Amino acid sequence: MTDAVYVVQNTNHTVAELGVWGGNATIYVTAGGVILVDSKSEREHDDLVAKVKSVTDKPIKYVVLTHNHGDHTGGAARLQQEGATIIISSDDRANLARANQAGMINVTYSGRGSLYLSGSEIQLTQYCGHTRGDTVAYFPTARVVAVGDLVAWPDTIPAIVNYPDGGNWTDTLKSLDAIAELQWDTLIPGHGPTMTKSDFATYRMKFKAVVARTREMVKLGRTQQEISEALGKEFNWGAGPSANTLPGLMIEVK
Repeated sequence: MTDAVYVVQNTNHTVAELGVWGGNATIYVTAGGVILVDSKSEREHDDLVAKVKSVTDKPIKYVVLTHNHGDHTGGAARLQQEGATIIISSDDRANLARANQAGMINVTYSGRGSLYLSGSEIQLTQYCGHTRGDTVAYFPTARVVAVGDLVAWPDTIPAIVNYPDGGNWTDTLKSLDAIAELQWDTLIPGHGPTMTKSDFATYRMKFKAVVARTREMVKLGRTQQEISEALGKEFNWGAGPSANTLPGLMIEVK
């Protein structure tokens, strides 16, 4: 059997739909069973399982969580009850523990790890950016990488970092640089459609420019409102949900 990768994503890539249907989930079908990357929200459990069954009759063996937020982890407990092993970075397990949600986790790793199922491999690497312990799952045979909320697009779903969970923009840019060096053809973001190398290059350059422009305006003494308005006009970023990360970004670039 040839391994296959499928993506469960929302029909419309908007914040409103994100709240209803959660983040993207990746289905990796191997000869020995299914590995999921992210579990969406609990309310999507039956729909997610049905989508897995639509492409294979093999059981879900493992669930790799890219980070600790509920739109990616909410369905994990029920998948565990049905026999899956749940994996997350040790730092993001600590984030779950602070919210009393760590009980579902079976396995943690730090830095790097690999998951093998019937000869198929997923390479796991821990990054910092959206949270302190983001997991990037790399499928070397398929040349696919799933990166969680280190990447969210298009502009209708603004990319953010989560400062309370240890994220920051400085490390996000470093993580995006590292992801660019991996040998992949398709990138699966935490939200939004899959990306080509060209899509990702444009996205990466945008956020380098956002951070550089913010640094420039902070040095000029601009207010948060002025910076938000400028970023909105120039990059279609900096208002709505993304505005909540501006105070932290302004401190980072001082």
